[in-house]
Amino acid sequence: MGCGRVGSTLARSLEDRHHTVAVIDSEPDAFRRLGPEFNGDKVTGIGFDQEVLEKAGIRRADAFAAVSSGDNSNIIAARVARETFGIDQVVARIYDPGRAEVYQRLGITTVATVKWTADQVLRRLLPAGAEPDFRDPSGTIRLDQVPVPEAWIGGRTIVFQQQSRSRIAWIDRLGEGMLPVRETVLQEGDLLHLVMREENAAHAYAVLERGPEQE
Repeated sequence: MGCGRVGSTLARSLEDRHHTVAVIDSEPDAFRRLGPEFNGDKVTGIGFDQEVLEKAGIRRADAFAAVSSGDNSNIIAARVARETFGIDQVVARIYDPGRAEVYQRLGITTVATVKWTADQVLRRLLPAGAEPDFRDPSGTIRLDQVPVPEAWIGGRTIVFQQQSRSRIAWIDRLGEGMLPVRETVLQEGDLLHLVMREENAAHAYAVLERGPEQE
């Protein structure tokens, strides 16, 4: 639901991945954003209206995204898709971060665009570790992207994880992602994607800076 810049980009991306897509928008002119190559259904109407959703094929759908410009419309449409039509995979775009957290707790996946954008800017302004790449809705778990420091080059990933109380989800090495194993050794230029508890972040960054302790 919603054929603005986000909705049209999402629809084309899904179709490029060989999914069947239907797009709902109240303004027929909005569908021009899809371009002439789009083969999915274009349904004019209010995206939380059950008849409109039926026309768009909601009963055959595996997922529903509410990405219009209105929080209320997105929330209502997401709830109708989930509660009336039983769609498990539902995502709603929400501008108000406070409301987004409420609906996240109710089981509706939300993307709080203003907070997400602000967080992206913060991560690029502040020193490493000040703001994570991702934080789960409860605020308990964070994901950080960290270049391997000189002190850890040649160190084993298993030792780093034990001493830092974090987990290396994956490593970007020479332009490719790799999953570390017990024997993996950190190399110059590695980019670590670290998962840790929020309460352990200060300790993890202290270990990063200090280097490995002798066992």
